Amino acid sequence: MSLHVVVLMGGWSSEREVSLVSGAGVADACERLGHRVSRVDMGRDVAQRLAELAPDLVFNALHGTPGEDGTVQGLLDLMGLRYTHSGLATSVIAIDKELTKQALVPHGIRMPGGRVIESATLYDGDPLARPYVLKPVNEGSSVGVAIVTDSGNHGYPIGRDVEGPWRHFDRLLAEPFIKGRELTTAVLGDRALGVTELRPKSGFYDYDAKYTDGMTTHVCPADIPAEVERACLRMALEAHRLLGCRGTSRSDFRWDDEQGEAGLYLLEVNTQPGMTPLSLVPEQAKLIGMSYDALVQAIIDEALA
Repeated sequence: MSLHVVVLMGGWSSEREVSLVSGAGVADACERLGHRVSRVDMGRDVAQRLAELAPDLVFNALHGTPGEDGTVQGLLDLMGLRYTHSGLATSVIAIDKELTKQALVPHGIRMPGGRVIESATLYDGDPLARPYVLKPVNEGSSVGVAIVTDSGNHGYPIGRDVEGPWRHFDRLLAEPFIKGRELTTAVLGDRALGVTELRPKSGFYDYDAKYTDGMTTHVCPADIPAEVERACLRMALEAHRLLGCRGTSRSDFRWDDEQGEAGLYLLEVNTQPGMTPLSLVPEQAKLIGMSYDALVQAIIDEALA
């Protein structure tokens, strides 16, 4: 069935450029699939643009706020437009790392401890024993993440003149640093697709490492014990279900390989995973024999259902 699909991309978040690449890939795939496509780089007039275009479906290819935090989802709900990926309530919870913990930990999903702090308090002392991780409460793609170590140059306590997320966000989530390896699992509908290990060539898997070609090696499928692979698949699928995700999601993990399965921690759930040539969901879909175009169509089909 041929549809009129608006691919919503771009916007004004810190992840704008990645969203434009995701959106271009999705739009090209939709055209190859025989759909009529309107590409929309989201501006403040997005409601007017969508009303004029009157699509059968909006493919949400936005990353970060306001496309991933429930804002756009609420707009589309009010306009009565069908759209891909998760709905309003799920998006509000999943973008907020502390709310995600409150939703998942009581159901047995292992996540790091920690607490939300006011950034200004870092200038008086450390909130946790070093090493620890600081991250914005509701940003994606490892935007603004800092690892505070004994050997770091942030100072004791962190200096007011030192660059870091404390200078850009009023509140941060402080978590114990989990040594070990980066793992990630994509979910499509009711199926966890696989496990990829991410090996940054320097530093850690931050925004640049995610989206710069050659900065991270993807080991897909990950070379990990079978019980750890099963735990990743189970936890990712359960998180997808508990949060009420639709379409695709991607769960990111840290694994302390000295502790076996007990060292696996879910860090966050992304409800708008990337669809770029470097993105993990298309890579894992390929692992199970699903092409990029078939993945896009599967996301469309679930939104229509």
